[in-house]
Amino acid sequence: MIRDELKTGLVDSMKAKDSTRVAAIRLIQAAIKNRDIEARTGGAPADDDVLVMEVLGKMAKQRRESIEMFEKGNRPELAAAEQAELAVIESFLPKQMSEDEAKAAIAALVTEAGATSVKDMGAVMALVKARLQGQIDMSKASGMVKAALS
Repeated sequence: MIRDELKTGLVDSMKAKDSTRVAAIRLIQAAIKNRDIEARTGGAPADDDVLVMEVLGKMAKQRRESIEMFEKGNRPELAAAEQAELAVIESFLPKQMSEDEAKAAIAALVTEAGATSVKDMGAVMALVKARLQGQIDMSKASGMVKAALS
């Protein structure tokens, strides 16, 4: 489980006195705890790793956006801090697919779903989210699915 990897990573980072990594992992754990609290009122995902990957994916996306804004604002020190957090977050995410791998996986899912037009995009996106969550950027996946169905 990813939660166990986070706990182990925190302990190892504390022993190594890596304060940047310790702070980032604590930030991740706090975000996961908040998501757990939100899930109490709604339906929680059946798989805990899915919930954790959603949180990590959202955090990674936020860091990428912040890095871009800090670089445009000529704040390299802040961009570097965000980049360090992003590296820690990505270390707990599954390996990201290359664009070619993503296109091939999406083509297989389109075939599996029997999708023939853009009207079937919802069914294909449901499969993409269920099987490729954390391995592919979902905003890019949407465009790839649309292109595969056109």
